[in-house]
Amino acid sequence: MRMSSTEPVDLRMRVVAESIRLFAAQGYESTTVDQIAEAAGVSRRTLFRQFRSKEDVIFADHEALLDSVAAQLADGVGDPYESICAAAESVFAHFRSAPDLAVARYRVVAEVPALRDRELIATYRYQRAFEDHLRARLPGEHPERLVAFAAAVTGLHNYVLRTMLRGDESATAARLHTELALLRDALAPRATDGSGVAGDQGDREVTVVTYPAGMSPDEVARQVADRLRQR
Repeated sequence: MRMSSTEPVDLRMRVVAESIRLFAAQGYESTTVDQIAEAAGVSRRTLFRQFRSKEDVIFADHEALLDSVAAQLADGVGDPYESICAAAESVFAHFRSAPDLAVARYRVVAEVPALRDRELIATYRYQRAFEDHLRARLPGEHPERLVAFAAAVTGLHNYVLRTMLRGDESATAARLHTELALLRDALAPRATDGSGVAGDQGDREVTVVTYPAGMSPDEVARQVADRLRQR
């Protein structure tokens, strides 16, 4: 589904907001398309011109975000690993900018198996966009490493986002940025110039962190950060 650029963005987002409000108040299955259209102040025809189903409504901004991510990565400038981290941060910033709406959708999706499945598909599409970008920019790199990095960035982003949606005030954009930087240093080589081609890795330093079984990911990350600062 692609939303028409001729329709005002605020109208589309109003439809999304009203649909999520209705889903939260009376249940996803009990909410009809006609009710969504009435609440948003649009005709049924207009609604179907923009969205093919109720699922399309609730995930509409993912489509716009995927287009935005593709545009960000298309310029082919700079370190490709850092470009992916920046794209992940922009997705987080979108949801962080409207936390009430994001939290309401999170709760609705959690209650409907079909929506959870649709969300998993959306998550994979972000990961696939990251993988495709790395493969295009780094054709000589081992594909397993590229897939691993794309999956790690996606997983880390989703973890911090869900933590934020559950009400953890420490789940901020700054925290995501810090964790992505640690991930970038741990998993990906540094490019020596703007071409995205990694230089000789023979002189890279290695940081080793040991920790007790059961330690939380946040504490492990803090230990990694401490070791990196000591280098």
